Amino acid sequence: MKIAFATQDKENVNAHFGWAKHIVVYELSADGHRLVQSFDFGDKLEEDGDEDKLAPKLAVIHDCAIVYVAAIGGSAAARVVASKIHPIKVPEPEPIAEILGKLQDVLKGTPPPWLRKALHKDSAPSFAFEEDEVTHG
Repeated sequence: MKIAFATQDKENVNAHFGWAKHIVVYELSADGHRLVQSFDFGDKLEEDGDEDKLAPKLAVIHDCAIVYVAAIGGSAAARVVASKIHPIKVPEPEPIAEILGKLQDVLKGTPPPWLRKALHKDSAPSFAFEEDEVTHG
């Protein structure tokens, strides 16, 4: 499962999603975690109401199950949730390594329903929609 973190320093969750200088993405399992990629964004991030700044961030987290943020605007949160990504607000800056450790411990036990759902985001396609037709070529 991939987890994204909005960060200003690549060490802590300490950034508003839209204003984050960096988004780091980790692959996480019950056995461990590894950095997949760090995405760096420019300096012109503070213009409020500039929805275009969200598009590149949404693109880099498209295959993540969870995104940790210090804050996220309503429009951005709606777009993240519509992408089937679970946003989690961290009220105080928190080290990314600690969050990964806690998540790893949860995965070793019985994850809560929302996390089980997030875990299955990467797995085989769901055929829960009867109106969808699957054609094989």
